[in-house]
Parts: sequence; structure tokens; C-alpha cells
Amino acid sequence: MVSVAMVIATHPVLACADAVEAAVKDVADLQPVFMSTAEKQQALRRLAVVEARLAELRLRVLAASGEVGEQSGARDAAAWVAHETRTDARTARADWHLAKALEQRQTVAVGMREGRVSPTQARVITASLEALPAHLGPTLACEAEQTLVGYAAHHPPRELRHLGRRILEVVAPEVAEAEESRRLEDEERRAREKSSLRFRDLGDGRARIAGILPTSVTERLKTYLQAYTSPRHHSHSCPGEPAGTPSGGPFERMPQHRAYARAFAALLENLDPDGLPEHGGDATTVMVTISLEQLRAELATAGILTPGGDESVSAAQARRVACQASIIPVVLGGDAEILDVGRAQRLFTRAQRRALRLRDRRCRAEGCTVPATWTEAHHLRPWSEGGPTDLANAINLCAHHHHRIHDRSYEHRLLSSGDVRFHRRT
Repeated sequence: MVSVAMVIATHPVLACADAVEAAVKDVADLQPVFMSTAEKQQALRRLAVVEARLAELRLRVLAASGEVGEQSGARDAAAWVAHETRTDARTARADWHLAKALEQRQTVAVGMREGRVSPTQARVITASLEALPAHLGPTLACEAEQTLVGYAAHHPPRELRHLGRRILEVVAPEVAEAEESRRLEDEERRAREKSSLRFRDLGDGRARIAGILPTSVTERLKTYLQAYTSPRHHSHSCPGEPAGTPSGGPFERMPQHRAYARAFAALLENLDPDGLPEHGGDATTVMVTISLEQLRAELATAGILTPGGDESVSAAQARRVACQASIIPVVLGGDAEILDVGRAQRLFTRAQRRALRLRDRRCRAEGCTVPATWTEAHHLRPWSEGGPTDLANAINLCAHHHHRIHDRSYEHRLLSSGDVRFHRRT
């Protein structure tokens, strides 16, 4: 008697999986290091084709496996696959959506099956086709699909995504401009509706900022920050200071994200509050409370009044920021008695800044070559000590040396040349 197991033939898909697994096992212990360069190039190209074909086969099976989730009690086949293969749930869900899309996009599926379209390219193409206006009809969508699959032979996913956004200019130029205008308006509206910005105090002198902003706003902010970080250079000593500028110590190599963070602080410090809307019945200002003793002391703290309450900063930080921002110092005597409320007019005017740039030409720290356009105006005699906002009391310093001149660990003195020499305190 012949057993049932002997008469049931293995499905060709399972036989394929067995054959592939066996073939991979056969070369499991071989070291590619001994292959020639030409063999490695050929192997990388052919394995990419095989990978695309296997991916299409797996997605084809996944698309037809709706009952798999039901039988196991999982939500759907994607959830079952994520659990059984220890795959990230988001990855499995994305595979499920692509599998269902390929059922409707046979040209893309055939491209993967033949190794002409990679899985990443397939995601880009199907997403581009889904974004086409439904009222344009299936014929136009089919033409767009064939065109994008043809592009896949010559363009990586990033370029293919851009071509997908402009595909109507190729397949339907007569309606492309009007449809592009509608798409952009919808995209901008969604960006405004979904935009958010959150602040969370970490409790250690730092705060976390997280947000989603419209692309146009983000690009504008990046442009402003790059004015400080000098994007022509690959590394930065500090915001606004080119790489390799003498800074009194070893040259620093700063990651771009950290340079952006410092540039953001510099941008806020140089923001003219006169251009901001009124806040609380007055022009937007920062109120700093500091005692007379603290104001005069080398080592002290100050309080900043913020919408969330009082925050503490060093007195040196308060004095440094006062050179750039519109800050009202509230000087307190004994028993918190208000002795003086300083004037908000402490910013140098545009005309004064132009005159400073013309006079100083660069950062006036000794040996510094940062051009004047990247510097900040500093009061030689601090505003908190009655120093006037005029050219005789002003000097241009780059962001690095502006921090240093307020750093209590350094001494500085004005040279006869007009430069400032720094010396670390011992």
C-alpha cells in the first residue's frame, strides 16, 4: 500500500524554495575574497537580479495568503509573517501593501520577475501610480506604469521617485500643469494641517525639540542656518567660523547636526525683536532678573523669565546674550527690590553694523580670520555696566570668540592694534 505522502507532489514554489536553499548551502563556506574582480562584479549583478525575482515570488505568495492570518488567529497575513519570521511589523505591513499593489500592477510585477525592477524601485513606482488622479482613467495609468518600469533600467529609486512625481509631463503634458498645481496645493495644505512643534525640558540644562514642518519652512530654516555654518566647508569650528580657523587649541571637527544646533542658537541671538509681533501688550523681549552683586560678580547666576516660569543661566551667559538680543535686565537689590530696569534698545543698528564691518573687516580676536559678515557685534564695555551702543564701544567677534570673551575661564585684553588677545586663566 502506497502512503498518501508519497503520492502528493511538492508544489513547484516549495520545490523552488528547496532548490534555492540547497544552492545557497552549497556555497555557504566559500570565501568571495578569492574571486577575481570581474567575478565579483558579475556575482553582485546576478545576485541582485535573483534577489528581485525571489522578492516578487514571495510577494506573489503573500498576496494570495489572506486565509493564513485567519487560520492562525492573526489579524492578517502580514501580522502572521511578522510573528513567524521575526520581521518588524512595519516592514511586514509594507510588504503586504506592495504585494496587493503588484496584483494590480502586472507590468511592475513582471519587471521584478525578470530582475529588471528591484523591490525598492517597485515601491517607488506603485506609490507614484497610486498618487495619480483617479479621474484620468486606467489607460493613462497603464501608460505611466510602462514608462516608469522602463525608467527603472537607468535610474535609482531616488531619481525614479522624482520622475514619478513628474510622469504626467511625459504621458499627458496637456493636463500636467493643472494637475501639478492641484497636487502641490493639496500637499501644502496637508503639510500645514499636520505640522507640529513640541518642546520638552530634559531637566539638565537641555531641552528636546521635535517637530514636523512644511518642506518650504524647513528649507528656509536650513538656508538661514547655513549662513552661520558655511556649507562650503565639510567641518566647522563653530557657527559662522570656517574649518581650520585658529581658535586657541586643536582644530575641532563638528558634525553637521551639531553645527546646525549652534547656528540655531546664534540665529535666535541675532533676531531683531522689533520685527516680532507684540506679546503681552509689549514688543517681544526677554526679561533677566539679577541682583546687583550678581551683576558685578565673576561667578554668579541670573534668572530668565519665560512663559513656562523662571529658568536659571549663568551671569556670563546673560551678559553675552545681552550683546546680541533685546534683553531687559531687571537689577534687584536687597529683598528683591527693583533698583533698575534697563533699556531694551541695546541692539546695534544696521548702519552701525555696516560701519563695523567696514572698519573691522574680520573677527577682531587676535589671529582669527573669520570675515566680518559672519561676526557678531560685541559691547567692549558691557551694557550691564552702562556701556553705550556706539561704534567706539563696539567690536566684531565671531561666535566662537564672542562666547570666549564672556567665558570666565579666559582673560582678555584689547591690544593697540584693536585686536583682542585671550589667555586662559591659571
